[in-house]
Amino acid sequence: MEKIPVVAVVGPTASGKTALAVELALRLNGEIISADSMQIYHHMDIATAKPTEAEKKGVPHHLMDFLEPTESFSVARFCELAKPLIADISKSGKLPIVAGGTGLYIDSLLGNVTFAQTETDPALRAELQNELDSVGIDAMFKKLRDFDPDSAERLAPGRNPKRILRCFEVYRLTGKTQTELNALQTASDSPYHAVRLGLTAADRDYLYDRINRRVDLMMENGLLEEARAFYAANSGETASAAIGYKELLPYLRGELPLNECVENLKRVTRRYAKRQLTWFRADPKTHWFEIDRMSFEDILGFALTIISKECHYGEIRNP
Repeated sequence: MEKIPVVAVVGPTASGKTALAVELALRLNGEIISADSMQIYHHMDIATAKPTEAEKKGVPHHLMDFLEPTESFSVARFCELAKPLIADISKSGKLPIVAGGTGLYIDSLLGNVTFAQTETDPALRAELQNELDSVGIDAMFKKLRDFDPDSAERLAPGRNPKRILRCFEVYRLTGKTQTELNALQTASDSPYHAVRLGLTAADRDYLYDRINRRVDLMMENGLLEEARAFYAANSGETASAAIGYKELLPYLRGELPLNECVENLKRVTRRYAKRQLTWFRADPKTHWFEIDRMSFEDILGFALTIISKECHYGEIRNP
């Protein structure tokens, strides 16, 4: 079976993935599938750096801004939705372009990973949430470490309550740990001929400066007001995982001055970018472009050449 050509634009936050993906789509008659685990949610526009309509330049964007913040989502669900989108875009004679910074989503989709299915139990989830509210996240994390140390190590950096409770739910429903179920996931032969394009910076400080300036711009554009409205309207479950809200919460509670919270947001975002780079660097097939050593026009030109050569995709247009 002939494989479907797919372009993936990857890299850390603030590296310019959206701009490159849009320009590629304009020149290659493409449509974009977002691979960002937070841009899927309504209302969380500034914090997740969703592209504006002007930035989209008329290019269709899929799997973005379609879910309520109270609803759960997973990598398995992402793949379930993205696969038919890729097929439909390709059948219409267009090029599917997957763009985003959630490495697990991209690798699972392009690697054609099959996930072990696990049921959910609302009553059990409510019971676990009550336990969390009673004993606190530190106590729950300690319990997780007792029966699933690998998952505890994986979740240690953010201690996301939602993901930690999911590990408990899975264990109680199946008798298997999340680590054991992850091992049952299998990658079969991919139906995609994927070209991976990565954006990075030779000088890490250059990227960090871009991140700092992006946070300042987000604050100017109303991030604080967006965070305040979000916490007023939602339980905070999703917000606990969204960089941009939880860092401002101490200010909203009157616990810290705003400048300290903003500096913490910058620091957390820089650390997140570092983790993204570590993840994407693990794939030796990615073509990397250094945004501090190449102009955008040069990056775009080389990217078009690589796509044409590797995918034999020759329809390059002037937008």
